[in-house]
Amino acid sequence: MPAPHFPGLTDCHMHVFGPVDRYPGAPDRTYQTEQMGLPEYAAVAARLGIERIVIVQPSAYGTDNSSTLDGLKALGARGRAVAVIDDSFSDETLADFHKQGVRGIRLNLMTPRITDASAAEATLLRAAARIAKLGWHIQIYADLDLVALLAPAARKSAVPVVFDHMGGSKADAGPGVPGFGVLVDLLKEGKCWVKLSGADIVTWENSDFSRATPFASALVAANPRQLVWGSDWPHLVHHHSGRGNDAPPAGYRPVNEEKLIEALAGWAGDEATLRAILVDNPARLYDF
Repeated sequence: MPAPHFPGLTDCHMHVFGPVDRYPGAPDRTYQTEQMGLPEYAAVAARLGIERIVIVQPSAYGTDNSSTLDGLKALGARGRAVAVIDDSFSDETLADFHKQGVRGIRLNLMTPRITDASAAEATLLRAAARIAKLGWHIQIYADLDLVALLAPAARKSAVPVVFDHMGGSKADAGPGVPGFGVLVDLLKEGKCWVKLSGADIVTWENSDFSRATPFASALVAANPRQLVWGSDWPHLVHHHSGRGNDAPPAGYRPVNEEKLIEALAGWAGDEATLRAILVDNPARLYDF
């Protein structure tokens, strides 16, 4: 079915970059940033009817959340954010972030990759303890092997655990891999949330996302009340050929955002479920 424009329609996963002279990026960044901020995103939001926006701190900025926070300031009540922190952030700083609209932190357990279950559990539960009193959540960038590794910790977490990009599902591997079954079980138990984002990453396609259907449909069937959607704009190309000043320029894939949200409408199956994923669930998770 076509994707209707709901009041409060929310993009729960996008990034802002620039101005480059003000936010050059972290010393270990893997790409050189360029101006891709809210002015450039505005046309996408207008076409899709997006009214609320969740800015996710990109890896290129490390723990310098300045660009993300400035984006929040520009959005006002329409904006929320997911930040990246480390042990240097005080409780007072996190409380200030909350006032500005931050509602979660992002853990990247892929680089460097955590392979030990006890270390993964300790990392997640320690992060949960830091943010529990704020009512935030932990968003995790992972693949399905890491989802399986983190499942025991997700079940113990004092805060919601959100797996982005369908838990790192890959169409070439198919939904029969063990990690996807673990993700579905966690979602069914209410022990995690999942972003139905990154369909282009699941399929490695720019406009035909049909190969993501088995994954998305299984997630919708498991628990549509703990699913949200994000565009993942501006669709970065992932580089692995240099760091810092030696990193290559950022590249972007020509992903069709209208097709992304049309695919979501098909996966949802009915208007009530689609509205929940695009409006009601984000309102609960991000405190809109």
